[in-house]
Amino acid sequence: MQEKDFVTYEYKTVSVKAKEQTKAMDMYEAFGWEVTGSSASVAGGVTLSFKRDRKQKHRQELNKLERQAEETLETLDRLERSKTMGASVFAYLLGIVGALLLGGGMSLVMLVENSLPALAGGIVLGVFGLVLCGVNYVIYQKLAAKKTREVLPVIDQTEEKLANILEKGNDLLRAELI
Repeated sequence: MQEKDFVTYEYKTVSVKAKEQTKAMDMYEAFGWEVTGSSASVAGGVTLSFKRDRKQKHRQELNKLERQAEETLETLDRLERSKTMGASVFAYLLGIVGALLLGGGMSLVMLVENSLPALAGGIVLGVFGLVLCGVNYVIYQKLAAKKTREVLPVIDQTEEKLANILEKGNDLLRAELI
């Protein structure tokens, strides 16, 4: 009877956004994980399944680097979201104020009857509300572009840091094969 080499594996599942699937697969493969499957999950996400040899050399170092890479990837995600977060909050608030002014102008015209000053004030208030709603998108675009210019160098540095971590992990894997 022929003896078989028995290999024990450790398994891991990770949920990521669909657009981040390739990046996550590359990241985990740099630490010795093999993709065993992927499946769609809720809200445009993907669940990735991995396996890795349990008796892999440098396992502790690989786990440490893997945690660093996951934290760096989360930092990148936060930086990407920060490009539009402030602009979005401002746009929502300005849109609410514009809609309230428009509604206030309509209410003033409709509730105060036979008053020319109320009619004129309501029209001016409503037009001002419409103008605020109209310029809202332009202001949003400018704020988002400004924040993007500020955050882009930090994103580049963080991506470089992630690449260095992945290279260290890959070097440890190659050191095992030599």
